[in-house]
Amino acid sequence: METERILKKLGIAQLNAMQEDTIGAIGRSDKDVVILSPTGSGKTLAYLLPLAGLLDAQSDRVQAVVIVPGRELALQSATVLSDMGCGLRGMALYGGRPTMDEHRRMRDVRPQVVFATPGRLNDHFDKGNLSADDIRWVVIDEFDKCLSMGFHDEMQQALRFMPRVERRILLSATESEAIPRFVNMGRCMRVDYLDDDEQVPERVTIYEVKSPTKDKLETLSRLLRSFGDESSIVFLNYRESVERTADYLRGQGFTLSMFHGGLEQREREDALYRFSNGSANVMVCTDLASRGLDIPDIQHVVHYHVPEGEEGYVHRVGRTARWDKCGKAYFILSAGESVPEYVDATTEQLSLPAQLPQPSQPRMATIYIGKGKKDKISKGDVVGFLCKICQLDKSDIGRIDVKERFCYVAVAREKAAQAIKLSVGNKIKGVKTVFELVR
Repeated sequence: METERILKKLGIAQLNAMQEDTIGAIGRSDKDVVILSPTGSGKTLAYLLPLAGLLDAQSDRVQAVVIVPGRELALQSATVLSDMGCGLRGMALYGGRPTMDEHRRMRDVRPQVVFATPGRLNDHFDKGNLSADDIRWVVIDEFDKCLSMGFHDEMQQALRFMPRVERRILLSATESEAIPRFVNMGRCMRVDYLDDDEQVPERVTIYEVKSPTKDKLETLSRLLRSFGDESSIVFLNYRESVERTADYLRGQGFTLSMFHGGLEQREREDALYRFSNGSANVMVCTDLASRGLDIPDIQHVVHYHVPEGEEGYVHRVGRTARWDKCGKAYFILSAGESVPEYVDATTEQLSLPAQLPQPSQPRMATIYIGKGKKDKISKGDVVGFLCKICQLDKSDIGRIDVKERFCYVAVAREKAAQAIKLSVGNKIKGVKTVFELVR
């Protein structure tokens, strides 16, 4: 069975109840589907599995459009489709790079599924780069955000470009006040796994950490040191605060990723990759990272700044305890601050020990290779080069991502300098290129 083959390829033992119900609702009916399920429960795979069986992999036409609120979710969702190995080609479309470059890439890839932000999708339709003739499916991921004030007009315009759509799938991790009018409510199935009584999973333990001073940086440093090398994400409300906090923690000896909307696309991709592949065990970020990032095994979520609302709190905490795992969340509170009233959980007071170790260093480091799919480079080529030329063992090599024009590869931290040194002057698959450490 195709689903079983895909799950085996992804290393997933079995689907959860929400995913089973979603597959049934999409694959065995002709109705629109609204899926409400907590963050981290696997909604992307839930809709892509049945969609893979309903689209024509032999066609070179776009048949499904997945609309997402941000580039990270577009990239991540396209990666899930690629990792499934189901024969469908996908492509992420988003701002921050020339539309013309994306158009050239689309002509090469010939995707059957595009994952796009609303503004960039409209741009391609406006320029005639994208044909809606064969688009019969529209998926709106995080529709609560896509249909908010900032996106509403763009969404309406995008849907007007696709008059032949027959089926719609809407997904959200939070209850929406209203289902959009374009969903055929008379022919709509609802897959609802949101527990009205459960704001965040019971698998998450919530702590209060008192800061003796208004400036919480020293308390944050001590809290992070108490985690050892476990993966942690620190949320702040402002870009400037993220920059200041990241600078302070680096000065304390932490290896971290920094993530906010003011960074260039390459900087954001580098930051996410280093954090997700174990080359940084702390990520300092704004709420931009609270949605759409499926990074496994984040043990700790730290609220340096109190979330600005309940929805933000739910999405932040949703970065931990993914699927069926457990996690911990912390409020760092200075004098006069308290846990917000909307937090529906019993909190525990956490006292930090007087003696703490120095910041733990991550196990991996990330190397950038300046060639990718366009140069016929594969994961096997990367492994072969690192083992033969750089004298690494396979056990020294972690996650490898081969992009169109470059690669990222995680290697054991203590072997990174060796790999860079031995790569100088050597060619990968007969091509000379850049090998450098991503910092």
